[in-house]
Amino acid sequence: MRRAAEPGKRDAKGQYLFDLLCHHLNLLEKDYFGIRFVDPDKQRHWLEFTKSVVKQMRAQPPFTMCFRVKFYPTAPASLKSRVVRYLVFLQIKRDLYHGRLLCKTSDAALLAAYILQAEIGDYDPGKHPEGYSSKFQFFPKHSEKLERKIAEIHKTELSGQTPATSELNFLRKAQTLETYGVDPHPCKDVSGNAAFLAFTPFGFVVLQGNKRVHFIKWNEVTKMKFEGKTFYLYVSQKEEKKIVLTYFAPTPEACKHLWKCGIENQAFYNDALVGAGRGARADSSERVAVIADENYSPADSVLPTPVAEHSLELLLLARHLNGAPCSIEEEKESEASTPTAAEAEEPGALRALCPGAGGAQAEQVNKFVLSVLRLLLVTVGLLFVLLLLLIILTESDLDTAFFRDIRQTPEFEQFHYQYFCPLRRWFACKIRSVVNLLIDT
Repeated sequence: MRRAAEPGKRDAKGQYLFDLLCHHLNLLEKDYFGIRFVDPDKQRHWLEFTKSVVKQMRAQPPFTMCFRVKFYPTAPASLKSRVVRYLVFLQIKRDLYHGRLLCKTSDAALLAAYILQAEIGDYDPGKHPEGYSSKFQFFPKHSEKLERKIAEIHKTELSGQTPATSELNFLRKAQTLETYGVDPHPCKDVSGNAAFLAFTPFGFVVLQGNKRVHFIKWNEVTKMKFEGKTFYLYVSQKEEKKIVLTYFAPTPEACKHLWKCGIENQAFYNDALVGAGRGARADSSERVAVIADENYSPADSVLPTPVAEHSLELLLLARHLNGAPCSIEEEKESEASTPTAAEAEEPGALRALCPGAGGAQAEQVNKFVLSVLRLLLVTVGLLFVLLLLLIILTESDLDTAFFRDIRQTPEFEQFHYQYFCPLRRWFACKIRSVVNLLIDT
């Protein structure tokens, strides 16, 4: 799953390289995967698809990148695509080898036996002499006792399983483990204790040693932000007050990478994997320790300001263009001077409206329609400008100081990963469905 980028289109974006690789693998379900690379400072990064590949790399070509599972499926054994299942199998097998998938000795022996059955088939005394399992490296470290247990399971329990069946059984077992899908980020807590922060299909976890000490479901995470090396996780739980978990990354770059991975994972699983497995996997009796209390303040939020808050400004702007009052005070005065329905029903009011009533009413209707049309035009124009600016910021390769400063703000990056990317995936999925429907017909 490792490949060196070949020279070619120097201005190619990450999406081009990713699509090229997926085409080579005949991979249609792309959303679970990504391309990872490490910069000269040993900091890991996920390749961003909307930016130029060359501009993201700080090393000299040829560039070495790794095709990895970026978002682990909640139920990998239920994946329909054989190619996707096999790639996820390879990723979890790698996690086991690197010590990320922590488990009991009995579970470790079973997982290794599934790998053995998938790779060499049934046990054959003529082909597999004593100690044959030791030729395979399943874990960072393992004892002779564990090797014997692996061989015993392989000989007695898995005979007759096809490689595909063994891979499926491996996936079913792996997804039940607490550390399934964990991509650990080294940090320290407020007491200076070493910890690993990670994001799984079911929520945010904190590991210390070989134990999971905290688990927070995705629907309990209200916000994530970073300042320098400090990472903040805002949590809201039914039985607790709003709390903030604070951790410290080794470098500001590592902290930004942690934050970016967090908002991408939350956006992906909230968007694509709602409901099913999260409640069953969460341990409802487990409580998250309160590390620091802090009242939530909307001013601290890094989420984009809702468009609805600008509706009054748009309305007043439209009224100003129509020659109507444009200040809030004038708006109130205008409303105060408008006769109410009760006043209009009084005889005096009727007499005042009667002369030329039909023409005056028609003129008022025309003015109202024109005002609405002007408001719609202004609104559509503003939306078009905002959409154009958004497309330039997210899809173009312009690297001016103005655009670069906006792209690097946490607010924009959070909007990009939590809102824009899921929306783009949704549109792409709909377009693929329409195209497939047209091809079938």
